[in-house]
Amino acid sequence: MKAEVINPFLESARLVIEQVIQVSPSTGSLGIKNVELIQDHIWIQIGMTGQMNGNVIFGIHERVALRMVSAMMGGFVLTEMDEMGQSAISELGNMISGNASTILSNQGVNVDITPPKVVKSEHVTAFLPQKALSIPLLMDGIGELDIQVMIS
Repeated sequence: MKAEVINPFLESARLVIEQVIQVSPSTGSLGIKNVELIQDHIWIQIGMTGQMNGNVIFGIHERVALRMVSAMMGGFVLTEMDEMGQSAISELGNMISGNASTILSNQGVNVDITPPKVVKSEHVTAFLPQKALSIPLLMDGIGELDIQVMIS
């Protein structure tokens, strides 16, 4: 898997987070890691088809997701990831992936994305660990968002 495949998602995530959450994220270290279920985490899964096939998964600790959603909602503090919170975090994943697919299209790579699927760790019954190209985005005062790309 080439490292370049993650760049459109990284670029898009930075732009969307700056616009919607009002914070400029910094980038952690790029690496290959096993995507594993972690307690108290939320995953936003976006499928891709076309010239790139696979999944992009945004992994977020639930506390961080709540902070992100609260910032998206103008400071309205959420204390639990309810239906509205899940909808907001899902839309964040959709915005990032939509922008990334536009960036890819501008580079001559045609992809279609699926609607986002939000998964909480406690609701997963079957999971096969997979290797992914991964890079964390670090948001001051909020926490970390992991971008994990699994492309075949």
